[in-house]
Amino acid sequence: MKTAILDINGKKTKEIELPKCFSQEIREDIVAKILETKKHQQPYAPSLVAGKQHSASGKIRHRRHVWQSHYGRGMSRVPRKVMSRRGTQFNWVGAEVSGMRGGRRVHPPKVLSMINTKKINKKELQIAFSSALSATANENKITKRYLKLKGEKIKDLPLVVESKLISLKTKELISCLKKILSEQLFALALKKKTVRSGKGKLRGRKYKSNAGLLLVVGADEKLKTNSFEVVNVKNLGVVDLANGGVGRLTLYTEKAIKELGEKLK
Repeated sequence: MKTAILDINGKKTKEIELPKCFSQEIREDIVAKILETKKHQQPYAPSLVAGKQHSASGKIRHRRHVWQSHYGRGMSRVPRKVMSRRGTQFNWVGAEVSGMRGGRRVHPPKVLSMINTKKINKKELQIAFSSALSATANENKITKRYLKLKGEKIKDLPLVVESKLISLKTKELISCLKKILSEQLFALALKKKTVRSGKGKLRGRKYKSNAGLLLVVGADEKLKTNSFEVVNVKNLGVVDLANGGVGRLTLYTEKAIKELGEKLK
């Protein structure tokens, strides 16, 4: 499988042979499994002693001939907190249990339920990684993912650009990307942050953003920009390539392709 290398003006300079990892079978089921396993949630729960920080004397005894017994009085067996006392007479209020004022929660969130204990097989991870790479070179998967493309044909996949792109400043970089990508692809490439519609705004998720373009660079190459996501070949994973599903819009540098071929022999 071959692809063209584009210069910073979007013109073909030469053709290269792609590594085998770009022409593997795309196993979306395994990719979905890996994405599910990689999910993480910040554990949260109330304090272990919440609603229990008091001097409640435990449940009321309902046996005969016992001091502090409440046999025959028709009192509920609720733990009580003593407010004042005179001999065997008590002025007390219910405490600790969820039905009482200041009591603990009935079914609080539990930390153990939020810790992801799923594991990944090494071979499955390798298959998922090569599947996610292959999907970035598959026209059908990309057009299926981005409905705004409306079935428009994309040439020279995967998109590979010369490493000179890394040395450009932000303004030049974005103008070069317009030439490398078509107008419709460039509209999908930049990160956009919008205010969410609905009540999610009130629940800690006011903004939502698209995944945008993924630029994969070589191990020694560096680029800082907020316009799109940049990932080094060393740190590249399934979550980067298949963020939101397989077929993410991805641009590789020439050096990144070479290093991927060496890494996945």
